[in-house]
Amino acid sequence: MLDFASYVPTEGAVEKLNLWARHGAKIEYLSSHRTREDVAIDERVLASHGFPIGPVYWRADAESYEEIVRRVGPDLVVEDDCESIGGARQTVASRLGGEQGAVPCCIVPEFGGLGHLPNDPAYLVRF
Repeated sequence: MLDFASYVPTEGAVEKLNLWARHGAKIEYLSSHRTREDVAIDERVLASHGFPIGPVYWRADAESYEEIVRRVGPDLVVEDDCESIGGARQTVASRLGGEQGAVPCCIVPEFGGLGHLPNDPAYLVRF
């Protein structure tokens, strides 16, 4: 489980993100890692599987995921439901909820993939 270099994407994830990129979405990634070396592994895995090119952000020091989201300011966050680490209360969505101007979030089941999501990213906010 900790052999990050051997990770494989869920079914349909690469195709879905490439489709969103063709629709004009700027794809950015958020890593759970905290060092440049580990994030470099993530970048190699993404490239080796054909994911769209985009920056990979990570948490420095005591930074939280929601702090990264606030700093980066994406139009939308697609994240899993964090079921294995405590559920919805662990999501960026729950930590940003209620904030004025909060970034919209689309929550998917952990390890459920992206294949079931709309092909046009404009419809994700309503999903």
